[in-house]
Amino acid sequence: MEKPPKLKLADALDENSIGREARAQSTDHGVVKLWLRLLSCSTQIEQEIRSRLRKRFETTLPRFDYLAQLERYPEGLRMSALSRYLMVTGGNVTGLTDQLVADGWVERASDSFDRRSMIVKLTVAGRKQFLLMAEAHEAWLVEMLDGLGIDQRDALHELLGQFRVHLSRKEIDAPSERSSSPGKPRRNNRKEIR
Repeated sequence: MEKPPKLKLADALDENSIGREARAQSTDHGVVKLWLRLLSCSTQIEQEIRSRLRKRFETTLPRFDYLAQLERYPEGLRMSALSRYLMVTGGNVTGLTDQLVADGWVERASDSFDRRSMIVKLTVAGRKQFLLMAEAHEAWLVEMLDGLGIDQRDALHELLGQFRVHLSRKEIDAPSERSSSPGKPRRNNRKEIR
């Protein structure tokens, strides 16, 4: 398979567009340049998705992510589980829940197994609205990634999946730098994979 010609981003993007990558110099270590490229791509896609959600649906990315989690669990989720899945605090989930209940997209119910816990789930209107947003969201991503062929997308997906596994193992195996003081117990900083 013939390698594609090297892309020179400085030739393709101006200084405002290139963003964080503009700080990477040819003398920088390869891993730093790779990290900046990953971050730049992720940030650029996220900013575009945020903008389009705001313009088309008058909503935010955190609200979309919240609804996406609930759509995966039609029977609903405990607020604590939703907080873990979204990797945000309970206070953030409570605030989003209040907004989405007021919009009629989410409903709260007592957990039949634990009366101290609340279950949240999509209403019929919430599910309908989420599915409209999800369809548009996927079309936007298809549009943004259409410069890559299917083989390139598959290869990138596979490599990033391997990298996620590697990072997860590193988080489990590596001692925490936050609690390097002798005699202090090490905190578990592992985050749940989305």
